[in-house]
Amino acid sequence: MRERLRLAAVDVLAGLLDGPRARGAFLMRTVLDPPWSLRIEDRAPLTVVAMVRGEGWLLPHDADPVPLRVGDVAVLRGPDPYALADDPGTPVQAVVHPGEITTTPDGAALCEQWGLGVRTWGANPDGSVVMLSGTYQVDGEVSRRLLSALPPFLVAPRADLPLVPLLADEITRDEPGQEAVLDRLLDLLLISVLRSWFCRPEAETPTWYSAHADPVVGRALRLLHGDPARPWTVGALAEAVDVSRAALARRFTDLVGEPPMAYLTGWRLALAADLLREPSATVAAVARQVGYSTAFALSTAFKRERGVSPSEHRAGAAS
Repeated sequence: MRERLRLAAVDVLAGLLDGPRARGAFLMRTVLDPPWSLRIEDRAPLTVVAMVRGEGWLLPHDADPVPLRVGDVAVLRGPDPYALADDPGTPVQAVVHPGEITTTPDGAALCEQWGLGVRTWGANPDGSVVMLSGTYQVDGEVSRRLLSALPPFLVAPRADLPLVPLLADEITRDEPGQEAVLDRLLDLLLISVLRSWFCRPEAETPTWYSAHADPVVGRALRLLHGDPARPWTVGALAEAVDVSRAALARRFTDLVGEPPMAYLTGWRLALAADLLREPSATVAAVARQVGYSTAFALSTAFKRERGVSPSEHRAGAAS
């Protein structure tokens, strides 16, 4: 069972992260010497922190401090604040606000004072502690299911991922296309960590995730994810997975928590919400991609479920 879930996890995570991939993520290399303490209040939906050199502590919101050692990778789900420090008792020296603005605790600007070159920041260029941080700036709609499946924070101990030194090497370069390279490396690092995390016994996987290991419901979910534009019915889906309509409806609802067509509607609208973030995508084109016959049909469903029209959603995402 665990092995089937592990194999299914690859497809699920790839599908969930394929749409809302990092776009101009904020990446930074931080170099410090003890004593140091940073409070992060940027309200980012998701952040990845990797310890490249030295040790420190993660001080989550409403949780006990967690040690961070060389090779550890932490993933933090916003918007709650958290702190990183050499010791839990060290007073805060810098506060990171939304918009990548950094100040002292009393509000004095630190951005220029602590600037150490391309994507590098800190009080000492030769500091004994080096951390990499990558922040997803926008909560992509497809990732809501993923974010809801994650704890407020997790730490992958001694991840030993070749992506960490590669990211450390690339983060200080300033070459054409560098932003795209860093975005993709951040995505790969996040997927690698989460793929391992979801297979650990302590990971509290959501019902829809665990359902992918079921031989019937898992096949149905993969069909819906793989071809959301197809005019699915419960009968057509049941025929595709070789069970009766009633058996699929009952088993799907028991394992996923909602009926097949309700799940499909949510998935289609999540995909549409993410696709609408692309400036060149028309509502009609997005409607066809996610299984609605007209722009009007998508707009009606979108506004009914989300309270705003696709155009209003696009405008909000752009702002």
